[in-house]
Amino acid sequence: MNAVSETNLPGLTYRGKVRDTYDLGDGRMLMIATDRISAFDVVIPTPIAGKGAILTRMSKFWFDLLADVMPNHMIAPAYDADAMKSVDRVGVLNDLPDDLALRSMVIKKAERIDIECVVRAYITGSAWAEYKKSGTVNSARMPDGMIEADQFPGFLFTPSTKAEVGHDEPMTAQEVIDMVGAEMARKLEEVSIKVFTKAHDYARGKGMILADTKFEFGIIDGELTLIDEVLTPDSSRFWDVNDYEPGNSPPAFDKQFVRDWLSDSGWNKEPPAPELPDEIVQKTIDRYSQALERLTGQSIDL
Repeated sequence: MNAVSETNLPGLTYRGKVRDTYDLGDGRMLMIATDRISAFDVVIPTPIAGKGAILTRMSKFWFDLLADVMPNHMIAPAYDADAMKSVDRVGVLNDLPDDLALRSMVIKKAERIDIECVVRAYITGSAWAEYKKSGTVNSARMPDGMIEADQFPGFLFTPSTKAEVGHDEPMTAQEVIDMVGAEMARKLEEVSIKVFTKAHDYARGKGMILADTKFEFGIIDGELTLIDEVLTPDSSRFWDVNDYEPGNSPPAFDKQFVRDWLSDSGWNKEPPAPELPDEIVQKTIDRYSQALERLTGQSIDL
């Protein structure tokens, strides 16, 4: 599968780290998951061919699975001819190339809430780094004596800012309240943990551990709604249950190969990032493909 680093169709309204979004009118958008990959909040110049198709397929799967827990913004995946029969072919949909359709879904336009709603079940990554320094996660005191990859006593809501440029920063509970108000802050935590719980339990049944993930929410027709992507290797840390042992962070089904290589390269984690070697690109797409197959039972011919 050829790589799609960037799309340049008529009507581009937003280009994020990974997704390009187009306005279709009538409160609908086309969201295309490109093959761009980011690490340390910086877009890497080397694309991961086929990644966008995997992200779109996985998000569609999870949106369907979680629909009884939380409404979402998906109308139809552009690669699904049957689902698209009820969608008017307007704007960029009139002549959408097959390689972009594989990476796209038609969605409802939302008023985005600019908070990354992170939920953690295990202490790893940036949470572990903070805990080692101060015994806290998102400035909240954690139990003494935790070791890397320990399970938290309960699922932990650790929101962060959603930065357009630069790095996302952890937010305290009060900072979330100051941004969106006490009632919305309570709702965001409640629904994030509710969605995480169902996904965590499902993944466990597939021999996978959902260690942590981030959700994004918006308002559609006055209702809090799950938006963007959900529970993909870009936004989530999945482990094989057979690899798990407290004291060490197991190999993840995500972009860890990219992070590790970049960390070892001497890069200062500020733009521009270096190009990735072919070996790292291949290892990364292999892990993404394994995550898709193990969690959803689906595969894509890459």
